[in-house]
Amino acid sequence: MSPTGTDSSAGSLAIHRYATRREMGAAAAAHAAGVIRRLAEEHPVVPVIFATGASQLDTLRALVALTGIPWDRVVGFHMDEYVGISSGHPASFRRYMHDELAGKVPMREFHNVEGDAADPEQECERYARLLRRYSPLLCLAGIGENGHLAFNDPPVADFSDPRDAKVVTLDRECREQQVAEGWFPTIDAVPTRAITLTIPTLFRVPELILSVPGERKAAIVARTLREEISTKCPATILRTHPNAHLYLDGESAQLVALPSK
Repeated sequence: MSPTGTDSSAGSLAIHRYATRREMGAAAAAHAAGVIRRLAEEHPVVPVIFATGASQLDTLRALVALTGIPWDRVVGFHMDEYVGISSGHPASFRRYMHDELAGKVPMREFHNVEGDAADPEQECERYARLLRRYSPLLCLAGIGENGHLAFNDPPVADFSDPRDAKVVTLDRECREQQVAEGWFPTIDAVPTRAITLTIPTLFRVPELILSVPGERKAAIVARTLREEISTKCPATILRTHPNAHLYLDGESAQLVALPSK
């Protein structure tokens, strides 16, 4: 945890606010690097789940620029992938993970969700087995504009989901966000289905570091911190995780009153 950010909490969710998204990304990256180094002293491998999307870019770019991280001990996973999309598609999360992380640092392994697998349900089972085998110890995540965690949009989110990974139908707000962030030219170009890790899978991870910058996230940050905990805003469940840290910038924090140091 950086000493220079604004620290407060909502439930058990720790909140760290920085003036700019670059400062936020640097602080979240420093936090993640410290956790990875500590875990590498305690475990032979360090399994980590990484998120994608525009909100993660400052954190990931700061993280890969840091020195002294034992990447050769890190086994990487990602949260989700569109059904039917190839790894070469500009919006593919496999491509994003390679371009922003796995292709830049010497990771021990990185396991992709194969969105264009012939049988998406079997791909869910395969990936779930990998997750159970490695039991990730850290997760870098974000929050969607509709409150989703991974691709657990409000209509499909389940806080007691028995599955580790599942095929979901993406709601319109989620798909509109993908267009607004520039990943697709129109909403009709956004796939309607995706493979996602479920919320219980994410909550088994002992530590969560969430990077949520930008004005477009201000409303959902306020909902996450204020609303009753429910799948109407899946991110509200973060207030119950025993070791979750929410990193905000001035824009994403503008609708919530956070004490300053």
